[in-house]
Amino acid sequence: MLIDTSHRYEIELNKILDFIGKDNPKNALNFAKKLEAKINDLPHFPYKCRQSLKSKDNNLRELVFYGYVIPYRLNTKQQRVEILGIFSENEWEL
Repeated sequence: MLIDTSHRYEIELNKILDFIGKDNPKNALNFAKKLEAKINDLPHFPYKCRQSLKSKDNNLRELVFYGYVIPYRLNTKQQRVEILGIFSENEWEL
């Protein structure tokens, strides 16, 4: 499986990294590296994360990382993990 990140995810992640980096740029870099490692592991075990709390679709999953939720969709036809976004509270909508 390949990993695709949405434009929305990139924007949301950059906002989070900017916020973390204001206090400590090294922490922001550390956060980004660890998150990338978790996301890169998803193709090996795509169903290991919980099913989305906002959908009954078994292919819509949520990776929880340091209090942030990263929703992703498994596109089994195209063999892709689609990273949809990242959020820290229940504000995110599909």
